[in-house]
Amino acid sequence: MIARFLPLALLLTSAVSAQPVSAPWPDTLSAEAKAGLAANDARTPVPPDFKARRAWSEAVQQEVGQPRLARYGVAMEDRHIAGVPVRIFTPKTMREEGALLLNLHGGGFVVDAGSITENAAVAAITGYRVVAVRYRLLPDHHFPAATDDALAVYRALLRERDAASIGLYGTSAGAILSAELVARLRAEKLPLPAALGFFSGSADLSRFGDSVTLFADPAAAAALGKLYAGDRDPADPMLSPIRSDLAGWPPTLCISSSRDFLLSATAEFCRALDAADVPAKLLLFDGLPHAFWSYVDAPETDAAFEAMADFLRKRLERE
Repeated sequence: MIARFLPLALLLTSAVSAQPVSAPWPDTLSAEAKAGLAANDARTPVPPDFKARRAWSEAVQQEVGQPRLARYGVAMEDRHIAGVPVRIFTPKTMREEGALLLNLHGGGFVVDAGSITENAAVAAITGYRVVAVRYRLLPDHHFPAATDDALAVYRALLRERDAASIGLYGTSAGAILSAELVARLRAEKLPLPAALGFFSGSADLSRFGDSVTLFADPAAAAALGKLYAGDRDPADPMLSPIRSDLAGWPPTLCISSSRDFLLSATAEFCRALDAADVPAKLLLFDGLPHAFWSYVDAPETDAAFEAMADFLRKRLERE
């Protein structure tokens, strides 16, 4: 089964997620975006060995992430919270409100493909400290290991502040985990975060929409979902929160792009939230691939981070 899910796992690794399509990049893309996508294609291929792939992904995080930390004036610290490794991002200028953001990074449940690149800009623009959970990964750890790690960190944060001052967000696999964490919090009757940023993810691991067929491998997607689920049914609402009662879910911003293989799933979840009378908004970028903000520096990436930060800041200020 591992061999079957590797193609999708490679796509879900943000730094290699410019999946091939037959059409050229549209004229609507900025020159910087086209150059960034070309540079990404020219990177050294991802090694097949899991240990080597994680080292490769960490190297990309440093390559792309360190300039972002410098650009935004954000300090990063590696620590542990509740025994779970985390990266903490502190902006140069902090807001007085004392709110905090919790991030779950992307990487196909296999690697860390976003704990730096997803967070430097968000920390700086919001003025809030960001805690990125470096949760346990496949193939050694299946569901619910990653959500257990996220829950442990969230519980620790609750001992220091109200849930109303916590915002939660994630990209790709991190978006999936963010939704699963909210489902877990509801099941355990714990207070929910003030906001959810659901950035290019899926809330239903039991099936995949049209965009997976267009831009990825449906069989590999299904195999990866089953591997992640372990001995649990992928339709379990703890794995696929869209199958639960969504009334009372935190206000949610969904972001995707028109060449994102998780576009269908992102839009479907946003529509389901709206049907449950949850404040939900879908923001769509034209012509860009999956989770482009994690590895391409361009005006479109700046716009995506501004939208993420604006949403999270406003919801936390409202609470």
